[in-house]
Amino acid sequence: MGRGSLYLVLLLSLLFSCKAEQKRLPFLQLETTEKVVDGKTMIDSSFRTIPAFKLLNQDSAVVTEKDFNGTIYVADFFFTSCPTICPVMHRNLLKVYQKFKGNPEVKLASHTIDVKYDVPSKMKTYAAKLGVEGTQWEYLWGSRDEIYALAERNYLVSAKEDKNAPGGFIHQGYLVLVDKEKRIRGAYDGTVDKEVEQLMNDMDVLLKEYKE
Repeated sequence: MGRGSLYLVLLLSLLFSCKAEQKRLPFLQLETTEKVVDGKTMIDSSFRTIPAFKLLNQDSAVVTEKDFNGTIYVADFFFTSCPTICPVMHRNLLKVYQKFKGNPEVKLASHTIDVKYDVPSKMKTYAAKLGVEGTQWEYLWGSRDEIYALAERNYLVSAKEDKNAPGGFIHQGYLVLVDKEKRIRGAYDGTVDKEVEQLMNDMDVLLKEYKE
């Protein structure tokens, strides 16, 4: 084998080895706790997970965290009468739904922050207007305290009532990517097309992690 051929083989090997290295997504909620073992202080690290919950979906059926077992999912917080960012968020989230429609490893979870108005039947109508069928995309309703606690303490999304805000609520338009172990792996601005494209690409990456 000539020197030129040897260089070509080495270059191709390098390219294939680089391609073989799969990108892995980061974990966004690493928690550290201190514990004393044999008189020594040890630091224990763990990844925070979405806790147990019990809500109703657009069909008035009970939905818990167990309904998301074995799936990655995208979570967001919205309200159906939102006059600002929600229509843009859900037009973009519809792209995600359409791309992964029928994939049993992928779900979506939209939590209403207007619990007085957005009863399940209201969200059923809202989902139908978007062309959403079945429960791959869950529209979730619960008590004000539970929904707001999930948003701010667990999904790290700001959500609160404000009479001076358009529609009466202030909230962030993040789409939060959660893995099969209920750990947050990414957050994306649902009003920005490029970030939604990145979300879909990262979902592909995350699904590949479970095939390695």
